[in-house]
Amino acid sequence: MPSSKTPKKTSTKKSSAKPLLISAGVALAAITLGLVSWQATAPAETASAGSGDGSGPGAVAAPRTDPAAELKALARRESGDKLAVGRADAPVVLIEYSDFKCGYCGKFARDTEPELVKKYVEDGTLRIEWRNFPIFGAESEAAAKAAWAAGQQDRFDAFHAAAYAAAYAGGSKEKGFAEPRLVELAREAGVPDLERFKADMAGEQAAAALKKDQEEGYRIGVTSTPSFLLNGKPIAGAQPLDTFTAAIARAKAEAAKQ
Repeated sequence: MPSSKTPKKTSTKKSSAKPLLISAGVALAAITLGLVSWQATAPAETASAGSGDGSGPGAVAAPRTDPAAELKALARRESGDKLAVGRADAPVVLIEYSDFKCGYCGKFARDTEPELVKKYVEDGTLRIEWRNFPIFGAESEAAAKAAWAAGQQDRFDAFHAAAYAAAYAGGSKEKGFAEPRLVELAREAGVPDLERFKADMAGEQAAAALKKDQEEGYRIGVTSTPSFLLNGKPIAGAQPLDTFTAAIARAKAEAAKQ
């Protein structure tokens, strides 16, 4: 069920590595504890027999689901997913919860993600599934819907790259994400039908898709962006490339054993 906590806004200002790592640790714990909390509040099950040892009628049974398995199962692996790149049957899936106004999300998008695509997506090892998780207000939500709308014309990844590059490089983030700017970004991303883009961006399907992503993030305890799940294991923050490459190698090796 969705968390009742208001998501914490991640600062878009540059900071030293130490605060980033501390923030990452906090977010990692939040994700893990969020899922545990969700499991703990699942409907209770009752046993049918026994007494005196906690197994009698009315006793609450221990949850039968595995939190790690629950997180891994969040990978949608839908072949027609417009907000994903990579093979649906790739052994490793990276789920990214991000906000277009998040500075650390932009850093990951510019510095790390292209390397992961080049090294792992193209050879079939990795699939990346994006989840829109806006936490910085109305413009963040508008940008998320615009990205979804671009995806309906198979331009999500191009819009994603253009939005982060334009919004955060060269001091141009003051341009923001008002509708004229979003249409401009769609044009830069090569969205062929801009009238359809505007209609899709304002439509009910965009709102529903955004709500689905947000509820998923809240349910597992995401409190900051970017947050990641790699084959169900949390990685928080715009960590260095080496952190992701090492995690992908481990996940691939584990998948090969199954």
